[in-house]
Amino acid sequence: MKISTKGRYGLTIMIELARHNGSGPVSLKTIATDNNLSEHYLEQLVAPLRNACLVKSVRGAYGGYVLAKDPSEITAGDIIRILEGPITPVEGIEDEEPAKQQLWIRIRDAVKNVLDTTTLDDLRKHGDDDRQDPHMFYI
Repeated sequence: MKISTKGRYGLTIMIELARHNGSGPVSLKTIATDNNLSEHYLEQLVAPLRNACLVKSVRGAYGGYVLAKDPSEITAGDIIRILEGPITPVEGIEDEEPAKQQLWIRIRDAVKNVLDTTTLDDLRKHGDDDRQDPHMFYI
């Protein structure tokens, strides 16, 4: 299974919203500028996320998007399935010989496990750790 830009950029949107969770809506323009992405493409990706009730839109001059749930309640698997479809390493697993079928099932289950046990809160925290200067000393 190859995750396309839909899944990758969708995760970017959701991680950015998780980072700003509780501090008001974030515009797609801000997310696009901060991550050097196409705002128009992000608009296409946020629609299915909104339809799946993972994000809410806020209208107005200071509008944008906010998470519809707590970041600890949304998994990477939720986002990937909405934007990419079912998680399958190969098509037609049922037609494979038993040895290969078991391999593909194990791979699928391992990927599902990682995606379904990684929350937006986990991803947000990991990103925050990376942004800290490891050479900064406080006295």
